[in-house]
Amino acid sequence: MTSAKVTEASEEGYERGLGSRQVQMIAIGGAIGVGLFMGAGANIAKAGPSIILMYALAGVVIFFIMRALGELLLYRPVSGSFAEYAREFLGPFFGFVTGWTYWLMWVVTGMAELTAAAIYIHFWFPEIPQWVSALVFLVVLFGVNLISVKIFGEVEFWFSMIKVTAIIGMIVIGLGVLTLGFSDAGDTAAVSNLWSHDGFFPNGIGSSLMTLQGVMFAYLAVELVGVTAGESENPEKTLPKAINTLPWRIIVFYVGALLVILSVVKWTEFSVGESPFVHAFGKIGIPLAAGIVNFVVLTAALSSCNSGMYSTGRMLRDLAANSEAPQAFGKLNARRTPAVGISVSVALMGIGVILNYVVPEKAFAYVTSVATAAGIWTWMMILVSHIRYRRAVDAGRLPASSFPAPGGALFSWVALVFLLGVTVMIAADADARVCLYVAAGWAVALGIGWTVLKRNNPALADRDESRFEKVG
Repeated sequence: MTSAKVTEASEEGYERGLGSRQVQMIAIGGAIGVGLFMGAGANIAKAGPSIILMYALAGVVIFFIMRALGELLLYRPVSGSFAEYAREFLGPFFGFVTGWTYWLMWVVTGMAELTAAAIYIHFWFPEIPQWVSALVFLVVLFGVNLISVKIFGEVEFWFSMIKVTAIIGMIVIGLGVLTLGFSDAGDTAAVSNLWSHDGFFPNGIGSSLMTLQGVMFAYLAVELVGVTAGESENPEKTLPKAINTLPWRIIVFYVGALLVILSVVKWTEFSVGESPFVHAFGKIGIPLAAGIVNFVVLTAALSSCNSGMYSTGRMLRDLAANSEAPQAFGKLNARRTPAVGISVSVALMGIGVILNYVVPEKAFAYVTSVATAAGIWTWMMILVSHIRYRRAVDAGRLPASSFPAPGGALFSWVALVFLLGVTVMIAADADARVCLYVAAGWAVALGIGWTVLKRNNPALADRDESRFEKVG
């Protein structure tokens, strides 16, 4: 595929409706979601100021993952990137598992974001039931995704712009409080808050490390830029630029924002279920600030849910194109969007509405742990595919990518070991362990599904064997 000339449709049939401006902002927005705006409150309560180090450490690993993905994307830019690379470098079964698992990740992430959005609405309208707000948002975003990829890109652009502007504003105001001492928080705001309340690791290094599974959830969606490859106007130009800006995004939006917040407000004041951004602005005492930040975190949740609907439809279409999902998912509507796949995914996201009705206080924790496990599998497949790809390039069996990852396969190995360590921590956490039970059930379901597929299509297991042998 070449993108030297912008065409109306990609080779996969999609409209190339995502311009550089939109891809860049989708990449930026992908690093800022409900995991930071809401999930950081629970992580701060567990780890204290050391949570800053945990976000930084995880951010380094995420950068390794994204550079590995970037090298693969410039080798072969396709919309179903993760599943396609797993299929090519590990075999059809892994492509099948990765595609369906990434789809599951976004379905449950959509549930988490709907839950968070409904919680944020309580800030203004506490009398509205959580499930009602979740249902309204689900229907509205469903309509946005059915219209066209251009509408999706534009909505996501402005959602991301709001998030970016808000965090930068928060940092600037927080620095003003620290240096000038204005506002209600001025008397207690100090950089020393990072270590003066039982130290930088108030609950011990072990407790801090145990937050990594929650921290990794905050980074889910950074890989979404890979799904846009089939609908980007110029993937060879826009994708590397989007990936290379990831380090400063992490430094500013995660490390920078948390450094300022935890300096302005001591960590002991934050609690589970509360956005640290809303609390910090409320503490500063700026008129309407808490309401403004609540609006921002609401758009962050809706942004992520919007992205989830986009990616699930594309992943189902990729699976259908490889005979790994019902063929109905492979159809595009008149606006070149995978309407059937999006519709089915949204219907399943509706389970999140039910959870908000049945267990509103636990809905967010349940779905985020499942989404994290699915995300870790996806990242692992990216890393293993990259390792296999580099092996094939070094042996002269495949052409080199125009965007090689620094350190070659070495950093992919480092990131892979890190993710395995996070998985062990999830198993050791009684609250997060539920996702492993779900993962086991999901593995059984996928195993049964693959067996049925092979029975109905014996050639499936041998598909692309010549290409697989070429990279093996």
